[in-house]
Amino acid sequence: MGFPHIHMRSKTQNPLNMKLLLLGIFLAFLLLFVLRSNLSSAPESPSPTNQDPPSEEIQSGLTTTCSQCSKLPASVSQALVHYATSNITPQQTASEISVSSRVLERKSPCNFLVFGLGHDSPMWAALNYGGRTVFLEEDKAWIEQVTTKFPGLETYHVVYDTKVRHADDLMKVGQQDDCTVVGDARFSKCGLALKGVPSDVYEVEWDLIMVDAPTGYFSDAPGRMGAIYTAGMMARYRKDGETDVFVHDVDRTVEDKFSKAFLCKGYMSQQEGRLRHFTIPSHRDSSDKPFCPKR
Repeated sequence: MGFPHIHMRSKTQNPLNMKLLLLGIFLAFLLLFVLRSNLSSAPESPSPTNQDPPSEEIQSGLTTTCSQCSKLPASVSQALVHYATSNITPQQTASEISVSSRVLERKSPCNFLVFGLGHDSPMWAALNYGGRTVFLEEDKAWIEQVTTKFPGLETYHVVYDTKVRHADDLMKVGQQDDCTVVGDARFSKCGLALKGVPSDVYEVEWDLIMVDAPTGYFSDAPGRMGAIYTAGMMARYRKDGETDVFVHDVDRTVEDKFSKAFLCKGYMSQQEGRLRHFTIPSHRDSSDKPFCPKR
């Protein structure tokens, strides 16, 4: 995710296989949506056989209601058309996408925060239909390009003040006491806490967080140090329950070290390819709970 040229990096996934996977996911979603709609609109008991037939006005109303119930949501139909007609392979492989999609299947509709805006964004928004999916992106021009095609995507521009070349120093900063205190990240004194994120983002309790941005593959890129740290603090500061946090590109040094340090190896539930999945419980009502669980 991030700058457009990032999306053109080499692909390890067969485009045809990826397209079939995406179509399969959406067709399954469509079937589930239609079945739910039909069940919710079905009468509780059969009508008596000797009852007078409904008037023309009532029949018209019933027809309108049924057509509205089974109509495919715009976000889903747009995504279906997009992936069916596109030759672009999303950033994640089929096996990586399946990890997050399984969690979405269980939790949606929910609150889903994604660091990065990419070719897979319409898919995430559609899979979380009925919930809130927010994308945080570093490149204004890329935001305009994507949202022109998909105006329904909720996207915000974020400015990062870090560099990948400062990662070692920031790792040391993250070990300081100010960075292990669980609280509202907006008011954190930790140098890793993101400050350029819209305030509204901090006020939502996110059920899923995907860190697939900002750019992090060269030394002067902003890197994902702050995004990974902030995602972990958001998860810990929720009132109760747990947050599923996903970090992509963990084959790179920053994503590997920072996810293990601030999302904690003890909270890691799965790794598939370059995607790592953490399940982080709330720390808000447990002042004695360590920043990372003891192994």
